[in-house]
Amino acid sequence: MTLQVSNVAGTQKLFEAFGAQNVPAILEHVNDDIVIEFYGPEVIPYAGTYRGIEEARRFFTTVLSSVDIHEFAPEEFLADRDKVVVTGHLHLTARATGRDIVSDFVHVITMRDGKWSRFRDFMNTTEAFLAFSA
Repeated sequence: MTLQVSNVAGTQKLFEAFGAQNVPAILEHVNDDIVIEFYGPEVIPYAGTYRGIEEARRFFTTVLSSVDIHEFAPEEFLADRDKVVVTGHLHLTARATGRDIVSDFVHVITMRDGKWSRFRDFMNTTEAFLAFSA
């Protein structure tokens, strides 16, 4: 198995755990010193930068407790050396307001030893801002 195939497989396993809303299983696929960057304004409960496994736990727990997932559909996985780029589509509902978030996304993941070491999330944050705004 090539490095690229292995990195895509590891990313797919983490996404499966996310879809199952299983934070302990998600954390099995990240390095202890992971850096997570979700870009957006503070009204989005999980926006910000997270460093380390406990912060990763907080990030994924906050995401999963803040939204209802109707669709999380990765469409394309592109891998080159230690990078995996995933494009896809999502449809979420902000629990705080009941408003929908519908957006395409791009995830840029850096892998080390078969696990995520850096995760950057790009989506239409205007949709998320509007959904979480009171």
